Amino acid sequence: MNEKSKPVPQLIEVEPMQEGYRWVAITAMLLAIGIILHTVSPNVGGVTPNWTIAMYSIVINLTRPKLTQAVGIGFIAGLTLVPSSKSAFPLGNVASELAGATVCCLLVKAMFSAGLVEWKLRPFVTGFLSTMTSGGVFTFILKLVLGLPLHVWVFVMLPVVAVVGLLNGLITFFLYAPVRKLFYVQEGGK
Repeated sequence: MNEKSKPVPQLIEVEPMQEGYRWVAITAMLLAIGIILHTVSPNVGGVTPNWTIAMYSIVINLTRPKLTQAVGIGFIAGLTLVPSSKSAFPLGNVASELAGATVCCLLVKAMFSAGLVEWKLRPFVTGFLSTMTSGGVFTFILKLVLGLPLHVWVFVMLPVVAVVGLLNGLITFFLYAPVRKLFYVQEGGK
């Protein structure tokens, strides 16, 4: 039998799954943008928006992942923040982002269960509360590591977290609609 008489294999086309793993690509893209912005954003008066939290809040609002997937998003977000952290204890990012993404996921699930699917303030509220959770956990870990008194954490660190939370809530709110539009245009206009 020579080369020319070998049968040509059939090309098999596999249709993509309806749900797919597109959320993974969207998550990776937005987390990458968040890390870059986190790295280059200047510190103004001790305050810098945490772009990573804003980006995963957008992703979680948009894709509504399972809780285990949200924990994975938080873990990856925390790990990617470690090298670019300007903190005295960069590993605290892992625990804080796990907490922030978990709270964001639980809030989104609760809001959807309560019928607040189209509530315009959902991205703001989830961005703000995720940042408050993440920042609260992070600064509490920092308080423990540095041996700071409780009043420093309550009256100095937490107010800064609240300002960053407000900024992140606004960032999440204003970026959610354009990202959603892009996501659904790519999905076929749902």
